[in-house]
Amino acid sequence: MADLSAFPITRRWPAAHPDRLQLYSLPTPNGVKVSIMLEEIGLPYEPHAINIGANETWTEEFLSLNPNGKIPAIIDPDGPGGKPFALFESGAILLYLAEKSGQFLPKDAGQRYETIQWVFFQMAAVGPMFGQLGFFHKFAGREIEDKRPLERYRAESKRLLGVLETRLMGRQWIMGDEYTIADISLLGWVRNLVGFYGAGELVEYDKLKNVPAWLERGLARPAVQRGLEIPKRP
Repeated sequence: MADLSAFPITRRWPAAHPDRLQLYSLPTPNGVKVSIMLEEIGLPYEPHAINIGANETWTEEFLSLNPNGKIPAIIDPDGPGGKPFALFESGAILLYLAEKSGQFLPKDAGQRYETIQWVFFQMAAVGPMFGQLGFFHKFAGREIEDKRPLERYRAESKRLLGVLETRLMGRQWIMGDEYTIADISLLGWVRNLVGFYGAGELVEYDKLKNVPAWLERGLARPAVQRGLEIPKRP
């Protein structure tokens, strides 16, 4: 049986199954990237719900795993060299799990890097811009009288959706016929933008054709449906 005692986070969130990959997360757009991926690849794992509303990511135990204080993070008891291995940043975790499982990342070198390029696009642009639009449209930012920040993030989010719309022209998935971690990285964010954030009208989502069809295909996948609900919210 794997020994995870060297990781302080396991004192606050004990591992009932230490031989399984440990997931510390919540079903946010970033969190579900990893839970969806884990459901897709079928790797046994144990989810731990981290209550971000109660600032649990800023506890000493969580910061020992991710000093940036963000979900998701993992501990793999069977990491490189067969040793326990911890990792944070959702994009890095997607790459790690894709390489570990041999799934959802093309073998061809050119297509592999092209897939990674779109994961970086999500990490660097889509996540930050959609998240800021959500803040200024739905959350505390909506009370700010100056609407220039809202307009800035609305316009940029609309532009980014246009990038995706163009990319998906004539394609089932970001990489064509092959569903990859590029799709997994983006599904939760687009879903959140038009669903939870309620910003579809702001970004003229209804005028798009390819992105809504892609999102519908992605959300129809059983592993995606399961992953969107893991871990259960506190």
